[in-house]
Amino acid sequence: MSEPRLRQIEMTVNGTHFHRAIDVRKSLLEVLREDLGLTGTKHGCGVGECGACSVLVDDVLVDACIFLAVWANGKNIRTIEGETKQGRLSPVQQAYVTEGAVQCGFCTPGFIMATTAFVEQHKGQPVTDDTIRKAHAGNLCRCTGYQHILDAVKKSMK
Repeated sequence: MSEPRLRQIEMTVNGTHFHRAIDVRKSLLEVLREDLGLTGTKHGCGVGECGACSVLVDDVLVDACIFLAVWANGKNIRTIEGETKQGRLSPVQQAYVTEGAVQCGFCTPGFIMATTAFVEQHKGQPVTDDTIRKAHAGNLCRCTGYQHILDAVKKSMK
């Protein structure tokens, strides 16, 4: 059995700079959860279909389970843990709580990151329910009919 290939990478995660030697086969999700202890990003399907692992890489929404960690070299990563500042929920997080858009909570971090990306890209623009649904199509929830999530996204836009 051959030794894993290691590569040095540098990335900024939630404002903190990291320099690590990582196995080139590791996904960003594995590095976040296993190496950095950031377990808010969930491991769902493992194939980029459910969105539970959604994070922002240079402000672009990605499924961390299929995004190799080496691709994050030199990038700025935002996870659910970085959205709370000084113990205060972000406006998106607060909207999810206010609108009751959290049930079991497993998919919630990914949805919040998807909503954060959506709000940052569309702030001040009129959006339709269809636009919101399409932007969140990569995130799945087994507990809800999505109406509360849709309401939380709309509240976040205000």
